Amino acid sequence: MADPTALEKTLGISFNNAQLLEQALVHSSFVNENPARAPKSNERPEFLGDAVLGLIIAEELYRSVPDASEGELTDLRAALVRGDTLARIARAIGIGAHLQLGRGEEANGGRDKTTNLAGALEAVIAAVFLDQGFAAARECTLRLFQTELHRVINQGIEINYKSRLQKFIQERGGETPVYYVTRT
Repeated sequence: MADPTALEKTLGISFNNAQLLEQALVHSSFVNENPARAPKSNERPEFLGDAVLGLIIAEELYRSVPDASEGELTDLRAALVRGDTLARIARAIGIGAHLQLGRGEEANGGRDKTTNLAGALEAVIAAVFLDQGFAAARECTLRLFQTELHRVINQGIEINYKSRLQKFIQERGGETPVYYVTRT
């Protein structure tokens, strides 16, 4: 595992309780193999981080895109807090190098798996929140998401026609469409 002080520097945070950051980087596979060394994984902090992240992004979009409708804001937020976006940010700051993984997860490329990186980033946001409060978590999160926020606010998001069709049909009381591959 890489030196956590390097990650602190990247985050712009000096943790008062380093154990919060340590736990944010512990994958459940490591706990399963090393229960005495790491009794808890990052799953609980990931849960909290998801909520903190959602609030921060929602508030920033609300302020930054004053003419957007509720539906537009929801779509923008979803584009920012989805796993692919989180993993892209986690890769950019090198979270993968800091993860504590079990041997099997390590052997299967766990340091670069989207789900592991996204979950760890959410857990790190929770660690910042628990250690230093909402204002610090907001500042850190907005710094990390600056490029993605700018892109989504200025360029919008890709239109997902399949989802829009399903929403359109369901709003009118229709059944969810069934899709068939006719050609590849």
